Order: sequence, then structure tokens, then C-alpha cells
Amino acid sequence: MKYLSAIIGVLWLALTAQAALPQPDLIAQIYFAGPQKISAAAPGALFTNEFSSTEALALRAQTAAKLSAWLAGWLQTNLTATVPAGPAKLRPLLDDLQRSEFLLEIRAAAGGQPEMAIAIKLDAARAPLWQANLKPFFAVGTFKSTGGWLIFDSNPTLQGLGDKLAKEIATPPAGWFELEVNWPRLAQWHPEFKALGLPDTRFIITPSGNNLSITGKFHFPADVALNLDSWRVPTNTIHAPFNSFTAVRGFASWYQAQAWAQPYQLSPAPNQLFVWSLPALAFQTYAAVPVPDAAAAISQVYGRVMPAVTEANSRGEFMTPVKPEMSHNDLVMGGIPFAALRGQPLTGPAGQFLFAELFPNSPDGMPLPPGLLGRLATKDLLFYHWENTADRIPQLLQITQLGLMITKHQQLDGRSAAYKWVRKAGATPGSSETGITRTGPAEFTFLRQGPGLFTAFELFALANWLEAPNFPGCDLNPQPGVPPAAEPQPPERLKAPVPIHAKTRRQHRPRGDGA
Repeated sequence: MKYLSAIIGVLWLALTAQAALPQPDLIAQIYFAGPQKISAAAPGALFTNEFSSTEALALRAQTAAKLSAWLAGWLQTNLTATVPAGPAKLRPLLDDLQRSEFLLEIRAAAGGQPEMAIAIKLDAARAPLWQANLKPFFAVGTFKSTGGWLIFDSNPTLQGLGDKLAKEIATPPAGWFELEVNWPRLAQWHPEFKALGLPDTRFIITPSGNNLSITGKFHFPADVALNLDSWRVPTNTIHAPFNSFTAVRGFASWYQAQAWAQPYQLSPAPNQLFVWSLPALAFQTYAAVPVPDAAAAISQVYGRVMPAVTEANSRGEFMTPVKPEMSHNDLVMGGIPFAALRGQPLTGPAGQFLFAELFPNSPDGMPLPPGLLGRLATKDLLFYHWENTADRIPQLLQITQLGLMITKHQQLDGRSAAYKWVRKAGATPGSSETGITRTGPAEFTFLRQGPGLFTAFELFALANWLEAPNFPGCDLNPQPGVPPAAEPQPPERLKAPVPIHAKTRRQHRPRGDGA
């Protein structure tokens, strides 16, 4: 399921490209080892939770049904082919992509027309079905069989990719899953990708002891200028025990270039961000941003947020009006149920910070583990994330559901296949670590080690996307005539925190970093 959406999105978008390229080049390459190979490895149970459990199978079936209907219409429109019962023809092929080993490649021929080929390991009884069901969509497509593999080529007269794959499958990759996408080249045909600014990307998933390892490379078309200033960690405000911690730096130039961020930008633009959460209560999530002058920065935030919120209130974009209030450099977002969103300045040995919280920070705690600060000492580290996903998921569910509810968007239904899959996939114990480092002027390297593929946030983002009414689009606006989603069952049901009065808030103010 999780591979299927990426496969379809890259594969079929590229097939009808029209613009010419100066020479042939890679668009996408995908390899999937198949459940049988994966389940035989040491961390096979981890894969089962995310891909082959009962909950995962239900979501895979639901997603394949949606995609077969969308894809049949898309292919018939863009390939000018009329195919009766198109969704029914594609549906079993999508099932095979999820349960079979395959190798896929898409390249652009010299004339600019893409060619796609796929080698898939199938039972003899399935190969005729592929030939019968794909041929109506691709009039010049060809099929070959060799050593239990079926090889389909969308247009062998261009580059003969099918013959190339026939040689490659003799020694398939060693990993579980490999993906390479040349997003800049894909954007030459589909400008919507250009706005994302995605680099050439490669990911490899392999077993690593009892965990999974995800390694990746991001290759940019030009050198990336970054200011990797020394980490300024608010060590007196961040304290253990926590169940997630994120640190990122070097994003100021990117942030300044984003059109969506223009109305809310601080001057000077922040270049570091820390986000962490505590295990006691769902809304104990916090963020800190180093700034030169925290008092001036909180005033800027209020000055930029107030007009935007007022306008959104006038358009009825919130469930209840949100009321930003500033008092003694303390910015409180009134009108938000359940949480206590507020921001304030902090000062300490590492400098000054803007601090934000969804619930009052615990006044005492254990110091940060030395190993954490050691991780941040990694040369050219851009991004670091640690979490206990099983502990973080129930908390993040309440936070994401609250955000969707307040902004009048569709919440994740507790009865939905995606919600049940998240609960199952996130139940695996253990912690994961993710790091992104700059390993060259135009290259970033990604590494994740953990019991599963996804973080809690990624699981919920994926779940909400898969449950979007217009999937593979992602419109989460309420649908007319559709009853409200059922609330998740305890312990995830939203619970109002203890009322926080002004006096109580002062007592729970986080310690300044000099305290």
C-alpha cells in the first residue's frame, strides 16, 4: 500500500510526456523485493505490521480500488484509448504489484517520449491476465516471459528498456525496496513538480539487525548555500523524559523564498528550530526558535498573526473564532478548545528564543541525555529526529484531530481502514532515529534506523491522504451530505485539559535558559 501510491504517481504521470529532452535520461527506477523475501528476513514482523497485517490488507484493498478507478480514467484520457471496464482490468494488476517482486524503469527517449518497462515475477497463471488487461491501454506495448518473470515494455521501439530489464533481473538488488526519481527532469513535463523544488532522490530500505534501515541521497541540480551556524539548544527548557525530539537548522534562505510564508516571516529569518514532546499528557508538545531579540520577535509574531487570524475569522475558517491576545510579552491564542496555545520569549546561556507550547511545560525534569547533544555534534547535520513511535501516536492523534477540527477539515474517522492501520503499524515497540547531513555542495544524505518505516507524523499524514474523498488528491474539506467522522475510541478521545488561569500559567512558565 505505502509503495503503491508512490509507484502509480511517478509511473503513470510520466507515460504521456510531450516535451523534448536533449538526450535520454532517467525519470524513475523502482525495485520491490516482494513480501515473501521480506518476511523471511529477521525484522520480517516489522514489515508485517506495516504492510501485511489484517489492517494493512484492508487498507491496501481500499486504496487499490480507489486507484484503479482513477487510473483507468486518467489513462484513457491521456492515452486516448477507450477501454471498457477499465477499472476492473487494472484492479488485479495493482494487487500483483503489492505482492510480487518487480523492477520498473522509466526513461525519456531522445525525441522526448518516455518509455516504461516493468519486470514482475508472476505465477504462470497471472501472466496471461497482465497481457490481456494491459494491452487495451498500450497499443504498441509488448510482453516477454523469462525465468518466471513477465516483462512489459510500453514502447520497445524507443530504447528497448524491456530487453535491458531482462538482463538486470538476473542479479536483482539486495535491498527490500529501492526508489530513484529524477524530480527536476519530471518537472520538465509536469510544471507542478517544479514548484516543490525536489532534487533527484534515491531511497533504499534494508534490514539492519532487528530494525529497518532507510538510506537516501538527495542530489540537487546546483550547489546549495546553507548557513549551518552552531546549534543553540535551549537546554534548560528542554528536559527529559520526552518521547520525541526534533532539531533542524540551515533553512533560513529556503524559508525566505516561500511565498506562503511571506505574511508571517520574522526579520531576521530564523535558521534553527527545536520541537519536542513529553509523555505525560497529549498536548505537551513544545517548540523553540533561536532569535536575536526575543521580545521584539514575539511582537513581530503578534503583529503578523493578528491580521491573518482576524481575516480567517471573518471568512469563517475556524470552528470557533480564534483570538490572539498579548500581555506582558505573553501571546495566548484564545478560543482554541482543549489546548492552551501560547508563545513567549526566553533568555539563557545559548541566547534568546521564541518558545511555543500547546500545554504548560512541566517545571522540573531530568537533564538532556549526553548522547542527544552528541548526536547534534555530527558534522554538517541539518536535521535530527528521535521518537518512540508507539508512545507518540496516541498523542499526535489528538493534536492532529484537534487541528483538523478547529480548521473545519475532515478528521480521520476512527472506523476507517487508515485509522486502524495506523494503530496497528504504530504498536511496534522501540525508538527510531532519523538524520539528514550535507555530504557535498549539492548532496544531502538521509539515514533512518528503527522498528518501522514511518514516524508518527508520517503515519498520520499518509493515513489522512489515503482517506481523502478525492484520493489520490488530498482535499480534506468537509463533504456535503457526509456525516461527521466517528471519534476514535479511548484512550485517543479528545479530553479537555484542566482549566488554566492566568495565575496558573505564570506558575508553569518554562524556566529561562539562564535559570
